[in-house]
Amino acid sequence: MADKMKLTHLTEQGHAHMVDVSEKAETKRTAIAEGFIHMQTATLATIMSQRVKKGDVLATARVAGIMAAKKTSELIPLCHPLMLTNVTIDLVPIWGTNADPTQARAIHSNGQHPCGIHVVAQASLVGKTGVEMEALTAVSVACLTIYDMCKAIDRGMEINEVRLLRKEGGKSGVWERPER
Repeated sequence: MADKMKLTHLTEQGHAHMVDVSEKAETKRTAIAEGFIHMQTATLATIMSQRVKKGDVLATARVAGIMAAKKTSELIPLCHPLMLTNVTIDLVPIWGTNADPTQARAIHSNGQHPCGIHVVAQASLVGKTGVEMEALTAVSVACLTIYDMCKAIDRGMEINEVRLLRKEGGKSGVWERPER
């Protein structure tokens, strides 16, 4: 158990370093992450009717998320630069209490679905290290882009529930978030 708890980005002396993956086998690796940006119903309506003055919010957020996944190693210290083979970003509008629970994992403590956009990113490659950070970065930047483009109409938007849902490949195989 102690070996499982070892932080691989620290040397025996406690110094941060990039993990050497040169001896690892190349395998297909995929990671899926999600996040949610909560907003007022009127804000979502403005986005969906494409009346945001800065432009097409969903298209811009999708491109920003893909670009962010490709730049993860420049943003997160000690991440390896990766040759991603695929990144997808799904942006699903959720209209609040009438939301389909299969599309919206986020639920307020009062049992109602929030209003906003559910963001799901998937990153893939064939390589020696996983793509969890790329999927998480893609989700985060897509949500931040939505916030930036809509902050003039709704400064109260909130980004949360950013988390890894699934990863597969490599020696550790498949990991999937258990349902709550």
